[in-house]
Amino acid sequence: QLQLVESGGGLVQPGESLRLSCAASGFTLDDYLDDYAIAWFRQAPGKERETILCITRAGSISEYPDSVKGRFTISRDRYKNMVYLEINTLKFEDTGDYYCAADRTPDPGICLSEPLQGRFEYWGQGTHVTVSV
Repeated sequence: QLQLVESGGGLVQPGESLRLSCAASGFTLDDYLDDYAIAWFRQAPGKERETILCITRAGSISEYPDSVKGRFTISRDRYKNMVYLEINTLKFEDTGDYYCAADRTPDPGICLSEPLQGRFEYWGQGTHVTVSV
């Protein structure tokens, strides 16, 4: 069973950059990171969890809130079994818990699903980011 572990969160100042990592493990034989759609979600204090970025097996990327477009980048390294979320020009409102999730689906439209969270089977425990002076 796939396991995901996020890391890289912490206290950062506005305007700084941060890279969150999501380590994937538990692959079975002939099972690879590229076989999974991956998404990053964020839950700000007192708010519902929201989708940040989603990448399909084919590499098609969807961005969600306008507030992250142009500042957040998702990438994956199939050889290291890692997924990354690069965050530039951090803002106070980026504070929250960040989760990566994965699903072994060939559906090229998964990232367009509503609600997206329900489509992902595997979840990490989250990593917290605090943006503060």
